[in-house]
Amino acid sequence: MTSGPEQISDVSIGPHHLAGILGVPKGATAIVVFAHGSGSGRNSPRNNQVAAGLRAAGFATLLLDLLSEQEERDRSNVFDIGLLASRLAEATDWVHARPEFAMLPVGYFGASTGAAAALVAAAERQNVGAMVSRGGRPDLAGTALRAVTAPTQLIVGGADLPVIPLNRAAFDELSCEKNFVIVPRATHLFEEPGALEEVIEHARRWFRQFLSSPLPGTSDEWVFADRREAGRRLVTALAKFGNDNPVVLALPRGGVPVAFEVAQALNAPLDVVLVRKIGAPGHEELGLGAVVDGAKAQVVMNDEIVRAIEPGADYLKAETSRQLAEIERRRRLYRDSEPPVDIADRTVIVIDDGIATGGTMRAVLKALSRVGVRRLVLAVPVAPRDTLESLKAEADEIICLMTPESFFAVGMHYRDFNQTSDREVVELLRRAKGNGGRG
Repeated sequence: MTSGPEQISDVSIGPHHLAGILGVPKGATAIVVFAHGSGSGRNSPRNNQVAAGLRAAGFATLLLDLLSEQEERDRSNVFDIGLLASRLAEATDWVHARPEFAMLPVGYFGASTGAAAALVAAAERQNVGAMVSRGGRPDLAGTALRAVTAPTQLIVGGADLPVIPLNRAAFDELSCEKNFVIVPRATHLFEEPGALEEVIEHARRWFRQFLSSPLPGTSDEWVFADRREAGRRLVTALAKFGNDNPVVLALPRGGVPVAFEVAQALNAPLDVVLVRKIGAPGHEELGLGAVVDGAKAQVVMNDEIVRAIEPGADYLKAETSRQLAEIERRRRLYRDSEPPVDIADRTVIVIDDGIATGGTMRAVLKALSRVGVRRLVLAVPVAPRDTLESLKAEADEIICLMTPESFFAVGMHYRDFNQTSDREVVELLRRAKGNGGRG
């Protein structure tokens, strides 16, 4: 074993005493188990290079021999996908049984026939967080491909001509979150300069997106890969409302990708709640109040700030009219002249990508509470604790996944916080409607 920023040790795994190499960086947030292909094992220089790259990104790694030396002498075992998958399952059980890994998400990295074994194991166990295949033979997983729920990324070399169509066919069979990557000019073993480094970067991004550890104490620097991933993580906390005939309302634009994932999981209609801040004269970022759209638009003012600023009745009237015009523009764009979803006497889940000061959200909650909803739930991925405390009186329940001690901006807690476009909002609302999401 070596010590320092990471620990590397030889291990014996499971009832078949599989030989493995365990690498654990300090503060590991997940663990990736490697499934090697024919003629390869735990000492594969290429997979060890990938493992080192993953450890540098904060992932523990386990490289292991799925077969004993005696078993490898029988070449039929090398292509026995069921046997290889069962050994990978043994290794996964071994990982979960160790106290230091019991709560960490587990991912698979498969190469050659090991990719098929990883997919079969993932389909059977359903407790694998993500999967990456490098130059693999996922087609050998057969009908198991349709049962895989773990987000799966297939990486092939652009010059590996026989394997590309096999991966394409397997990719088409997958119904999970998936991605297909071709590394230009790379051959089957990715021996070309820079090819394996590109594999490492793709794998690192994929595992970061889908193996983000929910454990307390992990870095606040990036909590969510993007808004869609934040929505998927909200689903678990909101599943209890699935039988309450809920409606999901998103604050556009950034709240829509988050809410889309929730609405799909709860089989609930998705709509937008259109709101525009009324800014102070010369200081538009300071909210005097907000205009909230509905069957009848509502103006919710922050009386304390209005008294302090004294903007004047004419200013408030003009600014309110300006924001109402913008709401009308967005209404035509987002709803295409369709009426909003009826929320009377229903459980309404209001979602945004995060909250900072809470002024706009307070106006939304106040406005919605006036229209006779049965239950009003606020759900966000991240917000300051004191802001949530100030909103308690406005909602029946507040659900927030992360309340960092040091909070500066919502975007600091996403790796990808690119601005959501009107086009993306329209597309997601269209897809939600196509899936019954405007019922």
